Amino acid sequence: MKFRRCALALAVFGLVAASSTVAASAMPAGAAQLCSNTVVWPTKANVVDVVDVTAHKPPTPLSPPYVYSKFFASRYMDRWYTAWNAAGTQYYAFGLFLLGSNLYRQTTVLSGRSPAQSTAVRVGTGWGTFKSIATSNYPLKGSRPAYLYGLNSNGNLYRYAPSGSGYRSAGSFAGFRGFKAMTMISEERTYDTLLMTTTAGALYTIHIPTTAGAKPVVKLIRKSGWASFESLAVNKCGVNGASVIIAVDHDTQTGYQYGFSKFNGTATAMTSYGRVPAVFNGLNHTSQVGFQAILLGE
Repeated sequence: MKFRRCALALAVFGLVAASSTVAASAMPAGAAQLCSNTVVWPTKANVVDVVDVTAHKPPTPLSPPYVYSKFFASRYMDRWYTAWNAAGTQYYAFGLFLLGSNLYRQTTVLSGRSPAQSTAVRVGTGWGTFKSIATSNYPLKGSRPAYLYGLNSNGNLYRYAPSGSGYRSAGSFAGFRGFKAMTMISEERTYDTLLMTTTAGALYTIHIPTTAGAKPVVKLIRKSGWASFESLAVNKCGVNGASVIIAVDHDTQTGYQYGFSKFNGTATAMTSYGRVPAVFNGLNHTSQVGFQAILLGE
């Protein structure tokens, strides 16, 4: 991918031109911008593809999905965080992924006209029974850990805190056997909130205080309609907590875009933008987000 396409992706992320098609009920009050998703996915060919999709009826990709970089045979990948170096000459992304029974941290660098290059370092073992992972990112240093969450096939949700180059246990929560897709929607100083689907098709938020020993608060958002989706790619919209989400059905390789107000149980407003005209042929699908863009979805 050319350097200018990276710049385009960053310019589009979050806020772009105004549009009357954004449903006011599911976007920030008084919002005068159209929001977007940047979705990243690893394919069976061991490359990572990217597509930028504006929140619109119907959803509007800015271009067809394009190859970002050669990658690894990952079975699950968390959000890609993007940043620039201090000189503003090098764009890079980083994040975590699962490969076999191991946890890896990847860094993907694009410098000028050179092709994107991805490298990975193993940071944990014993991850073979985990179905998905999600990270919180609270970049105000010293305020709180940037937690890693793992959904295990044994029905537990585990939390980990950074420790050196790896992670240490920071508690676990039972009662998640029927849950499937998972992503982060809020990362505040005192709590994280995950958005999760169940195999029966319900959509829930899982509010987890950062205080040690505190129990999650589970809230129903929608009772049905989400059973077919295996991936949720979430991006922030504006400054008041609204979110845009692309939910992906792996069996049909299709993605559907939704706008949500700040999550508040069944009172959460939702707008369906419809099917995205792109082929989502990934092993899993996640968001590309700016490192400083804290999610405020709940």
